[in-house]
Amino acid sequence: MNNKKIKVGITHGDTNGIGYEVILKMLEDPRIADLCTVVVYGSGKVASFYRKAMELQQVQFNRIDSAAEAKDGVYNIINVVGEDLKVEPGTATEEAGAAALASLEAAVSDLRVGDIDVLVTAPINKHSIQSSSFNFPGHTEYLEVSFDSDETPCKALMIMCADRLRVALLTTHVPLSKVAEAVTKEAVVEKLKQFDRSLRRDFGVQTPRIAVLSLNPHAGEDGLLGMEENEIIIPAIKEARDERILAFGPYASDGFFGSGNYATFDGVLAMYHDQGLVPFKTLSMDSGVNFTAGLPVVRTSPDHGTGYDIACKNEANPESMRCALYTAIDIYRNRINYDEAYSHPLRHHHLEKEKSGKQERDAASAASSASKE
Repeated sequence: MNNKKIKVGITHGDTNGIGYEVILKMLEDPRIADLCTVVVYGSGKVASFYRKAMELQQVQFNRIDSAAEAKDGVYNIINVVGEDLKVEPGTATEEAGAAALASLEAAVSDLRVGDIDVLVTAPINKHSIQSSSFNFPGHTEYLEVSFDSDETPCKALMIMCADRLRVALLTTHVPLSKVAEAVTKEAVVEKLKQFDRSLRRDFGVQTPRIAVLSLNPHAGEDGLLGMEENEIIIPAIKEARDERILAFGPYASDGFFGSGNYATFDGVLAMYHDQGLVPFKTLSMDSGVNFTAGLPVVRTSPDHGTGYDIACKNEANPESMRCALYTAIDIYRNRINYDEAYSHPLRHHHLEKEKSGKQERDAASAASSASKE
C-alpha cells in the first residue's frame, strides 16, 4: 500500500453558496491535516467572513502564493480573487461566478503540472460561471477538455459513488428531449468499457458486475413502450459481454432501485442524469460523491449544489465534502496500486533473467574463444 502524503487542492466554488461552510466545517477536524496536505484555492477574506458570520470554529490558514510552498500539518490557502470581492450569500451573481472560475483555473493549472495530486471541487452555479473561457455545462465537461490531448485522449464519465453504490451516467448534462438520440449502441458499449476499467482501477473491484438501466418504462415491454432496449441496449450488453465485461440488464429503474436489486451489483449504468441521480441522492445524499472517471487526474466533489437557500445559515452538512476528499485520496492510491500490480513484473523479471543469462553465455563463449587462441 502506498502511504505517500497526498496534496489535495480544493476549489471554493460559488462564493455566495455553501462552499466555504462545508470546507470550513470539514477542516475543523485536525485529523485532515494529518491525512493530507490541503491547498484551498480561494480567499482568506471570504473564508473569514463566513467563519465569523456563522460563528464557526477557528480554522487557521497558512497563506501561500503557490502550491509548491504548501506546508504539511497546516491548512494552506492561495488567494485567487481580489480583496474587493463582494459576498452576497444566497444570491447568484457574475462576481461569484468569476471567483469560482478563477479558483478552478488556478487549481487545474497546478493539477496539470503536478503541484497538487488530486482535486476536490466545491459546487458552482453553472449559469453564473459562464464566460468567454468557460462555456461548458459543468465541471465534468470542462475537465474533459482541459486534460484532453493527443497523448492522453479523455472521455469523461460521471460516477456518483457512496459506499458500494456507484452510478455512472451514459449522458450527463443533456436536455431530456435529446437523450433518446444520444443513446446509441456505440455509446453504451464505450461507457461500459470505461465503467468496467474505472471500477477495477479506481475502486479496486477485481471482477465488476454492472447493471444497465433501460431507457423506456418497464424496459420497453418488448417494444410496446419503445424499441431502444431491443435495438440498442441489449445488443450493446451482448457486445460488452463478448469482451468479458459482466454487464446485465436492461432493468427498469423503478423496480431496480425499489426492490434493492442495486445492492447486488458493483456499478449501475443509467441512461440519463435524473434517472441515475434521483435514486442515488435519495439513498446517499449526505455521503454521496461525484467522481469524474476517464481523466489522467483525480477529481471529486460533493453531490450537492450551491445551496443558496441555506447559505450562511449554519445548516449545511459537510459530510459529502468530507467523503469527496477521502474518496479522492482512496482513488489516487488505488490507481498507484493497480498500475504497479499490472505493470507485468513477472514478464520484466523473466526478460531481465533472460538478458542476464545471455550475457553470461556470451562471456563464457568469449572466454572459450580466447583460450583456444
